[in-house]
Amino acid sequence: METAIARHGSPEANESLIHRGTNQSGMRDHNERLVLSLVRQHGSLAKSDIARMTGLSAQTVSVIMRELEEESLLLRQAPLRGKIGQPSIPMALNPEGAFFIGLKIGRRSAELVLIDFLGNVRSMLQHSYRYPAPRETVEFVTSGMKKMRGELSPAQDKRIAGLGIAMPFELWNWADTAGAPRDVMDEWRHRDIRADIQAQCDFPVYLQNDATSACGAELVFGQAGAPRDFVYFYIGAFAGGGIVLNGRLFGGPTGNAGALGSMPVPGPEGKPTQLIDVASIAMLEKALNARGVEASHLWTSPEDWGEIGAELDDWITNASRALAYAIVAASSVIDFEAAVIDGWMPTQVRRRLVDAVIATIDTVDAEGLKLPNVREGTVGIHARALGGASLPLSERFLIGSTTISRSI
Repeated sequence: METAIARHGSPEANESLIHRGTNQSGMRDHNERLVLSLVRQHGSLAKSDIARMTGLSAQTVSVIMRELEEESLLLRQAPLRGKIGQPSIPMALNPEGAFFIGLKIGRRSAELVLIDFLGNVRSMLQHSYRYPAPRETVEFVTSGMKKMRGELSPAQDKRIAGLGIAMPFELWNWADTAGAPRDVMDEWRHRDIRADIQAQCDFPVYLQNDATSACGAELVFGQAGAPRDFVYFYIGAFAGGGIVLNGRLFGGPTGNAGALGSMPVPGPEGKPTQLIDVASIAMLEKALNARGVEASHLWTSPEDWGEIGAELDDWITNASRALAYAIVAASSVIDFEAAVIDGWMPTQVRRRLVDAVIATIDTVDAEGLKLPNVREGTVGIHARALGGASLPLSERFLIGSTTISRSI
């Protein structure tokens, strides 16, 4: 019996995820997820296409797609004519089929986002702060969800399938670096934020590391055709990342795989330090503050930082060097196809950073390694919040795209 086996080397493997279905009735849920995953990847597919890709019988595919259409998860598209026989009818995801809420709890801001089944943002709220406090965060979520859900029709509201929280694990350990009162940050140690928010929701609530969630957003919503194996860096207040293997987000047994911010890299005077201490935007803020420049706009205006000057140039130089070493080090463990870099920054700054990494990586001794293609992420500043929203989407409707934790 073939189930969820990726087929490398065949023409189909280069075309799609190529999970194999099964005609056994006990695998109905698996097959429905498989169909939805393929339709999401390709935009729209006819029954014959899905049967060819999955190995499922035409009858099985017909039954699955009819049921998904009755559940309003799929929509019929215009028939494709011009071929011999009956015209084929492609099916596409119904944007109104399900809705998902994503919450990002960051070190300098929180975001709440509502997306539809296609990943289109229907509503987004942001709250900036000097440091995150549990009670304030829960109040933001409570008022934000009330506002968002109030803008939906009763039918749409019933189709909210879940909420995903993207936040740093062990947030309390970053009190000193974030400049936050230790007593406030220690509250996170004793709070189960997932349970606090679950108490307000009549749909499931999931939790995942914030940078890993951003990686999941690139996997699920990325626009550049995500490779099957890539290492992902998200540069926010602190640097972090994630790993995708065989088309799936790999979180490891504790959900902390891809903790790239902790990766050792060359620091000042060649002494080793962690990536987080060089490539984080908090380092840019620190440099600006040292010159007497108020830098709150780094967090409140990620689309446009304005003119920053030499501090930004120096930060890009240092961050790109650290990222180059981190990519080479990661490549010595896993043969990644790509290294993807995204972050809480304007697109032109991201472009400069990626270009600098590409230029710098050629100066690193990588003998014996095949280095990945370094490229920009395609989701952007809201990747962590959208990654949170992708958690219930993946958990309930897709084939194994994410690894989800349910508590800190």
